[in-house]
Amino acid sequence: MTFLDFPFMQRALVAAVLVGITAPAVGIYLVQRRQALLGDGIGHVAMTGVGLGFLLSTSPVWMATAVSVLGAVLMELIRWYGRTRGDIALAMLFYGGMAGGVMLINLAPGGSNANLMSYLFGSLTTVSESDVTAISLLAGFVMLVTLGLRRQLFAVSQDEEFARVTGLPVRALNLLTAVTAAVTVTVAMRVVGLLLVSALMVVPVAAAQQLTRSFAATFAVAVAIGVTVTISGTVTSYYHYVPPGATIVLLAIAAFFVLTVLATPLARRRARALAAAQPAGDPTECTIPAGRAADGKVGV
Repeated sequence: MTFLDFPFMQRALVAAVLVGITAPAVGIYLVQRRQALLGDGIGHVAMTGVGLGFLLSTSPVWMATAVSVLGAVLMELIRWYGRTRGDIALAMLFYGGMAGGVMLINLAPGGSNANLMSYLFGSLTTVSESDVTAISLLAGFVMLVTLGLRRQLFAVSQDEEFARVTGLPVRALNLLTAVTAAVTVTVAMRVVGLLLVSALMVVPVAAAQQLTRSFAATFAVAVAIGVTVTISGTVTSYYHYVPPGATIVLLAIAAFFVLTVLATPLARRRARALAAAQPAGDPTECTIPAGRAADGKVGV
């Protein structure tokens, strides 16, 4: 009998694939915007939604979605208007969300530390059919936004001022990015866990950037890495009885180091090729590889 004979593993693998696709798809925009830790903050806030779900005997996934979207909107408003005290307000929002979630889960009928741990670090056996349905619908929304508006979101992520000059609704797109990140957190929390979901948004993108120089290629490779590590981590956790979230994140970090080692000689060869092609003594030539800016951002 293989692991696919068990319904809970079938559900876990479906959820893992959806998480592996959506997390890097959103994460690439967060990395470009230098907001890599936004997912971590939203994960803290989503805990209050999970607690409310248990307390009100409703779906924790949908309740966490509602609360995390509200939290993401507040974070974006604080970023716009919170000048000197913005960091303090964000810290209170993050830690208040986590503390509120822990308290509500313990006050809920049947609430326990086991329920809390499954949401913090992920759990294979707790992914229900209703969770898969919710995750599938939310993942569809995430992919619709990240692919359908990829050019607009990329432009805003690269240079807000230029995007504003070209007529793009910058604030609306920033808000949509934050909301999409919030939805992605709730998509991933059943597999990876709220405390580790930010890593799955960022690490596959960072790993892909070691090999790629364009936005489209980075997007595709990051999603491929995300799917690979989520499936591998889910299967590994089944056979070796280890936490799925931690396993997935460690595999993603391992992929980053492996690709970094493999990319180093390729980068050196590219640099030598560019140096050889550059006219001697021409100070106007740029030695930065096409598609890779000096600040680490990738081009279209």
